Amino acid sequence: MAGRGVLVTGGSSGLGEAMVRRFARAGDRVWFTYRSHPDAAARLVAEVAESGGKAEAFELDQGDAESHRRLLERVHGPVDVLVNNAAVGTKTVESCVDGPVELRDEAFLRINSVGPLWMIRALLPAMLERGYGKIVNVCSVGGAVATFPAFEVADGMSKAALAYLTRHLAAQLVHDPVHVFALCPGATHTPMLRASLLDALDERQLAELTGRLPGGRLLDPAELAELAWWLCEEPATLLHGAVLDASRGLGVHPGLVTGPEAGC
Repeated sequence: MAGRGVLVTGGSSGLGEAMVRRFARAGDRVWFTYRSHPDAAARLVAEVAESGGKAEAFELDQGDAESHRRLLERVHGPVDVLVNNAAVGTKTVESCVDGPVELRDEAFLRINSVGPLWMIRALLPAMLERGYGKIVNVCSVGGAVATFPAFEVADGMSKAALAYLTRHLAAQLVHDPVHVFALCPGATHTPMLRASLLDALDERQLAELTGRLPGGRLLDPAELAELAWWLCEEPATLLHGAVLDASRGLGVHPGLVTGPEAGC
């Protein structure tokens, strides 16, 4: 299905930015959201346009009901593909919440799991009416697949909830023309991972961590964006409801970064 309407939340940097570029390159019209850094969002819109693509940026405070309502009023045209990518991590949550741990716990669940639920509730009825829809929930190998105790417990809980949402929704839609997937990346070179982990490491520690990862490297946002795009193509319907470990094996061997060799 060419020329789809694609909504990517959290699309102004990192994995979301790579997804915006990939869907636009395929000829889809892409709307994406950002919470801060409107200049970065504007640059991405301009770069997509220079490449012959179509993209628009909208501010969204994910998990805030009024902000969701404003976004959906401004997105003109059917949303055929929803990529729930916006999220906070163990360190980036601090930019959203200034207060005690209880507020951070609430923010993790509100932003990482309740926000995607609200997006799906708002957009799914029209997908069903049109007879076409793809939903990709971007989780994390941490929480959705494996356990990484160095990160905030509420962070992992929120990603586990998003994986459950994927399976539950897929079961409800098993006879309908809307397909749902969860994509669970491993250690990916994004601003979120840099803030949550990489920036605290010196050069030696970073080299040691990278060497322990599967393949001896961090994942590239572009390769995960390619996978997200493919999930929205017809052959991927066979994976309806799948919670996909996209970590090059870190999900089945988390001890590479949490075991004795990691000093934990």
